[in-house]
Amino acid sequence: MGRGMVERTLSHAERQRYRTKIQRCLDALARMLATDSFSADNHRMGLEIELNLVDEALDPAMANTRVLAEIADPTFKAELSQHNLEINVRPRPLAGDEAIALEAELRAAMDSADASARRVGAALVMIGILPTVRRQNFDLRWMSANQRYAELNEQIMSARREQMVLDMEGVPLDGAVPDRLLTHTDTILPESACTSVQLHLQVAPADFAAHWNAAQCLAGVQVALAANSPFLLGKALWHETRIPLFEQSCDTRPPELRNQGVRPRVWFGECWITSIFELFEENVRYFTPLLPETDNEDPLAVLDHGGAPALSELRLHNGTVWRWNRPIYDVVDGVPHLRIENRVLPAGPTVVDVLANAAFFYGAMRGLTEHERPVWTQMSFAAAEANFYAGARHAMDAELYWPGMGRVAPDELVLRTLLPLAHDGLRSLGVSDAARERYLGVIEQRCMARQTGSSWQRETVAALPGDRRAALTGMLQRYVEHMHTNQPVHTWPL
Repeated sequence: MGRGMVERTLSHAERQRYRTKIQRCLDALARMLATDSFSADNHRMGLEIELNLVDEALDPAMANTRVLAEIADPTFKAELSQHNLEINVRPRPLAGDEAIALEAELRAAMDSADASARRVGAALVMIGILPTVRRQNFDLRWMSANQRYAELNEQIMSARREQMVLDMEGVPLDGAVPDRLLTHTDTILPESACTSVQLHLQVAPADFAAHWNAAQCLAGVQVALAANSPFLLGKALWHETRIPLFEQSCDTRPPELRNQGVRPRVWFGECWITSIFELFEENVRYFTPLLPETDNEDPLAVLDHGGAPALSELRLHNGTVWRWNRPIYDVVDGVPHLRIENRVLPAGPTVVDVLANAAFFYGAMRGLTEHERPVWTQMSFAAAEANFYAGARHAMDAELYWPGMGRVAPDELVLRTLLPLAHDGLRSLGVSDAARERYLGVIEQRCMARQTGSSWQRETVAALPGDRRAALTGMLQRYVEHMHTNQPVHTWPL
């Protein structure tokens, strides 16, 4: 979301300076793309997992400052709300047994962090939306003590000029009438209920467009296979309620601007691309700066002297446009690189499920980019977007469009077409047979069982006695127990 911000109102002259500076950043990026000035160390993966803290009653524990002090590990950091943490995994190659080593590393780090959290009366939960979150948890006093969050909240609410509206109708639970959520908030803290897994892949500039287009094609399938966020504020809503919740909780547009077709800041996009430059240019053209801060770097002068510009303004602005597949420019050890940040997936249910979802994404994306006739030349962008929302709402019960298959269920699409493609893609990336078979085997069995984290949560709540609140707590208790076994969610008993 950016760095620490100063607490003052910017003048008109300063805002104009920002616009001039961000245009110079775009000009510098265009020059760099024309001369291929980027790292050649491609196909490196990275991973971020957002986590929840709960107390002994399994309610949100507003304790991330104390928990982080106990963990004392820089790979963990605070997120938006005081009941949120995030773990950042160091980048690594995709090839070989790296995924298996990452699974062991993640499990060890999470177990250690959970033990640290328990020393201050909290525990970690890896789940898309914590089902025990309540309306009062969105009060401003629960925002993490980081100036960037306060500034972002102020700017988004100021741009909107009225309360945020959360308005969603759910998928019927156990044949009942669909639940409906309609509530208002004065902060962006409902976004803190969305805890996700963010997958990063470093790619060469010439390959970026194909990989981004492929990722957009896969988004609906990803969210259908991995749905794990069915409940919010006591209501049974979408199978992956994170999607509408994130879109609505960061929406800077009042109704009039929405009716005019102004683009949302949480955005699927609107067309296939031919270059990464198009995405950065769209962000600058369409979205008002929320944090228009400038530094003293002249990016074109840095290029003239053979350096790698930070492009700080462009990167900061890019961080306030939440594309589901986001372009990233970064500089590490003086060398610039490009990567895709895939933001579609929810956290959890287990580490092995997270790695299986990642393996499927990387493998299928690679397979699609190597296909003789790219799938995005055979389907409209609107069809990919419709798949995304259908997968988020209905998960395995969705109907998705795929060229050559027409309307098809996600499990059938994966088993017949995308899973073999993902195997080929991982082989092409040099992933070991053991890693490939372990993680894609989980995807295959999940499709066979048709049980996701979301369907397990919904069926468990429907089966438990008592009112909805008691059923949600009882379900979460069982969820945490299964989460610690690291057995994939398709094997969890109801």
